[in-house]
Amino acid sequence: MNRIINPWREHPGYNCFGCAPHNPRGLHMEFYEEGDDIVSFWRPETYYQGWVDTMHGGILSTLIDETCGWVVTRKKQTSGFTTGLNLRFRRAVSTGDPLLTIRARIASQRRNLLTISASLCNAAGEVCVEGEAVYFLMNEDKAREMGFKPCEVEPSDRQEADAALVSAVPRRMRRSDRQMALTEPPMGKRKQ
Repeated sequence: MNRIINPWREHPGYNCFGCAPHNPRGLHMEFYEEGDDIVSFWRPETYYQGWVDTMHGGILSTLIDETCGWVVTRKKQTSGFTTGLNLRFRRAVSTGDPLLTIRARIASQRRNLLTISASLCNAAGEVCVEGEAVYFLMNEDKAREMGFKPCEVEPSDRQEADAALVSAVPRRMRRSDRQMALTEPPMGKRKQ
């Protein structure tokens, strides 16, 4: 699972309620890429409650919508906006739950409309909210005009280890076929 780098974190005026790290009233969501999924982990707080000790449905909807938006950002490398959000609330979410997991992935695409399936699970792994979002995808020119920046992930431990290995090899010994050195396990760790 690789952490997604928020390309707007230092952009002037960026204050998204869902994901801006500096919004004092925001959710401060962070996102990870795991295969086809975009994943976020979030801790409930009592000031996000609807009823006593119960998360507000609007906040739960926002968690899902924001995660779906990051599917567009990372998987499609463009901007977009929500045109539909259809959720089913399966069970109440406690404000005392230690950690929620929000997961979303592309379900289908028809021209510039992207359907994304999503779920929100409590710490016990029970699905509490599930549904679909439909996003309108911006074309490349419009996305760039709106300030879209490419969305990348932090290198995984393996990528970091590979980069460290390559940098440790003296420059004169680096060859164009060094890929082999990156895919072969180190001596003593070969499979028998």
